[in-house]
Amino acid sequence: MKKIAITLGIVCLILTIAIFIQVKTVESITNEEGISLNDNAELKDEVLKWRQEYNDVYKQLEEVEARLEEVRTQATTNSGVDMEKENEIKKNNELLGLTEVKGSGVIIRLDENREANEEEIIDVNSYLVHDGDLIHIVNELYNVGADAISINGKRIVNTTSIMCDGNIIRVNGEIVGVPIEIKAICYPQALYNLTRKGGYLSLMVSGGVIVEIENSDDITIPKYEGVYKYEYISSNL
Repeated sequence: MKKIAITLGIVCLILTIAIFIQVKTVESITNEEGISLNDNAELKDEVLKWRQEYNDVYKQLEEVEARLEEVRTQATTNSGVDMEKENEIKKNNELLGLTEVKGSGVIIRLDENREANEEEIIDVNSYLVHDGDLIHIVNELYNVGADAISINGKRIVNTTSIMCDGNIIRVNGEIVGVPIEIKAICYPQALYNLTRKGGYLSLMVSGGVIVEIENSDDITIPKYEGVYKYEYISSNL
């Protein structure tokens, strides 16, 4: 319904512009220096021709405006149904990560321990943040019911890739470096599950990684900036 209204509105605009151009053309002809309509039969015929075309276009404009008003009336009548569909689309976009979302949840900050004594380090890798660490944390957040997650401002969606590229980590194909901030919109009790003894975050702490976790009532997670690509799905529509 909205597409029809927009289309008709564009048609009205085009017709209005056409009328304006035609009127200006007639005025230009009649105002040309040294020409009188009474003395030039050919010019009079031209003006009459333009006037007839003007009347025809104006009639079309009136018909389109009447149709547009009809569409507006129908849209008003079906506003309840339209609003329900609009809310459904908005909710789906939120779930797909196509819109920015806000809410309460948890913030997890990870950093490598630069102050560790190298002589006491048994495994250097345990002091570093890896792609596998981020994947485990994201999975834990989804397990506790997170509605939306971001890593350093990159929205996590169902097609997100978290992978190691040499000595750097890429999320959605973009480089992320420490310190890493993971935001998740979820229920507050998730904090207890994330910090439980034996959980993955506690293992990272014992390994030497610096981990900070806090609750927040004001979390903003940006929309997904990439493009969804489906190569193997066929539509039945």
